[in-house]
Amino acid sequence: MTTHINDAQKQLGSVIRERRRAAGISQEAFATEVGIHRTYIGAVERGERNVSLANILRIARALNVSAAQLFDEAGL
Repeated sequence: MTTHINDAQKQLGSVIRERRRAAGISQEAFATEVGIHRTYIGAVERGERNVSLANILRIARALNVSAAQLFDEAGL
């Protein structure tokens, strides 16, 4: 079960990173916009953090997509 959760975190983090980069936003600027520390955003993008629903919603809002769309793109 842990491997599946870790894979899901990595997949979601990868989608977030790809969307942020495609938008041309630095990690630091994105973190400021979302209201989350830059190191936390980095850990989320690397799949190292089990990000809360509240933070997923904040991240999705900053990327101008729904949380459902992020999950869909991550194959979750």
